[in-house]
This record gives sequence, structure tokens and C-alpha cells, in this order.
Amino acid sequence: MRRFLPAAALALALAACAPARASDAPVASERATFRVTTFAEGLERPWGGAFLPDGRLLVTERPGRMRLIGPDGRVSEPLSGVPRVEAAGQGGLLDVALAPDFAQTREIYLCQAAAVQGGVLTRLVRARLSADARALEQARPILDATPPQAQGRNHYGCRIAFGPEDGKLYLSTGDRFARKERAQDLSDLAGKILRLERDGRPAEGNPWPDREGVRPEIWSYGHRNPQGLAFSPRTGALWSAEFGPLGGDELNLIRRGGNYGWPAVTHGRNYDGSVISERSSAPGMIDPVRVWTPVISPSGIAFYDGEAFPGWRGSLFLAGLNPPGLVRLSIEGERVTGEERLLQRVARFRHVIQGPDGLLYILTDEQRGRVLRLEPAG
Repeated sequence: MRRFLPAAALALALAACAPARASDAPVASERATFRVTTFAEGLERPWGGAFLPDGRLLVTERPGRMRLIGPDGRVSEPLSGVPRVEAAGQGGLLDVALAPDFAQTREIYLCQAAAVQGGVLTRLVRARLSADARALEQARPILDATPPQAQGRNHYGCRIAFGPEDGKLYLSTGDRFARKERAQDLSDLAGKILRLERDGRPAEGNPWPDREGVRPEIWSYGHRNPQGLAFSPRTGALWSAEFGPLGGDELNLIRRGGNYGWPAVTHGRNYDGSVISERSSAPGMIDPVRVWTPVISPSGIAFYDGEAFPGWRGSLFLAGLNPPGLVRLSIEGERVTGEERLLQRVARFRHVIQGPDGLLYILTDEQRGRVLRLEPAG
């Protein structure tokens, strides 16, 4: 008789392994039964990933490397031509995304922390993957998304998503932590979600193309550190997950020109317990769809629309860093109708990606980082 483990029991079993191997015991969650396997290992702090049309997974490592993982889980040597990054604090080589027409252009986009004269900034880079997939070619910065900051190496944001309908590039930026008010400053690209053409120019149709003192790249503002960015395959709406301070992690539905409040309104406090704002809501500012206190520290997010797990279709998955785990949200239109915690305390999860095979892949935020794969069981 096959034995099914609850998610908590499997988490303890996996945590005892270093690194975790495939588990023979299926996990029974609310809407699916799955098995966790180690798809790949030997990575250092993997952060972002994107599947190529041939099924290989392109992965960034925060210290400044990129690798390809084959369908058999074999990890390549580092690609050459990757731009130098500032790998300190929360910075380094962060997200990667393929252009919508990658199959024809081989164009990819990177978000990174870059050291320049005067400090460190958030930078968007465009490059091409070589024909043999061993190198980046013509890697060039197309947007410096925050001014140089001499102090602090935190809150870069740096998640990339392409609009399924408009084809525009959406980039999240953090407030860089040193000065919270930057998120409300429309002359500053920090603490924003930007909407761009593929060469880094402000996209046509943005809310403030010609207003004096306002950066035309801005799509929404008032964000603290959004590291999750994904479009719903059902509605086409853009969703974002961002870190709160001490309490107040948020899931937001992103609207054109919207002000999401940070730091004028928040559900969290400073790390020393002091008050940031007495208000958690205010006229003219958009409330979160969901708030977590205590926090879940959400990083990468992904909607699931595959065939492997029919019960999960339409769910939004969030990779949690603290406490470590995977969060599944049931989404109906613009509402969250349920929440399930999975794989708690297995490892710090940095990103979750749906593969072309309909399986879920999770990047672990570890010195000896792994890619875990969730497969149907039972």
C-alpha cells in the first residue's frame, strides 16, 4: 500500500538531507498529490530562470554567473560574456527573461546590481545568447533604473516580465532601502514598476509621457521591494509580490498609474519595532489584494496553467524565503479565495517557474543551490 505524507512531514524528511534527493513518499496537498525531486544541483544562490524553446533551463547565479541546465538535469559550465555585477548584500546577477521572439532573435534580458562611479545601481541589460548557447553576445546596458547609491546594497527588486498582449517589458525596482521616500518620488525610478520598449525607452501608452519632473518609464509606484512579477494567463492582469518590513508583505494587482502607498501607508513596522506610518490605507492609494503579517518574504511568483496538475490550474505560486516554503493561492478573477502552505522549511525558495512540461521548478536560495521539481504522484 502506497504511503502518502502530509507536506509538513515531507519537509522534515527533506530538511534532513543535504542536498535533498528524490522522495518516494507522495505529498497530499489540497488539490494535488505530488512528489519532490532534485532536478539539478551544484548552483550558487540561483536567482532567476527561463526555459529555452528546446527545454533547457537558463539560470542566473547571484555571484555573477549564468548556466544552462539540460532536460537530464546536467548543469553546464558558466557562460562567457556575462556582465560584471556587484555581488554584495542582496545584489548581484538577478533576473533573466527571454524576449517573446527569442526563437528568432535569441534576445535575452538581465537585471543586475552594477557598480559605477558614485556607487551601485539597478541595471537592465540586453544581450543575445550565442548559437552554441555557450556565451552572451552584444551584452549592453539599456537602462540604469536607479541613480548610483554610495551606501547600501539592498532592495533592488529586479524581476522582469513581458506583457502577453502588448509585448512590452515590465521591470520591478526596489526603493534601495536607504531612503524610503524614493518610492513616492516620480522623478526617481526606485520603488516602481516600469514599462519599457525592448531597447529600454519608455513604452508608448505609459501614464506620464510628458509631465515635467516625472520619469516616463513609470507604470506604477509606491513599492518597497517587489521581487515577484507575473501576468495572469486567464485575465492578462499583472500581479506583484513585495517584501514588507517587519510585517506587511503584499500581493498587489498592478494598475496603470497606481500608487501602492509605500512608505506613506503600510501594514508593517521598522525592524526595531518603531512606527513607519500610522495608516494602512489612504484615499488615492491602492490597497494590497493580500497582506502577510507575520511575513512570508515572497520572492519569485508564477501562475500555473499546465496539464500535469489539473487541480492547481489558475493558482498563483509564491517562493517564500522566511519562513522557507512555497505558498499556493487560489485566484478567482481579482480575488484570493484560498491559501495553502507547502514544503515548509525545506529550503529558502527564491523563484518558482512552470516548465514547458507542465511541472513546477523551484530555485533554492542556498550556497549549494538546487532546482527542485514537483511531479505528479498517485
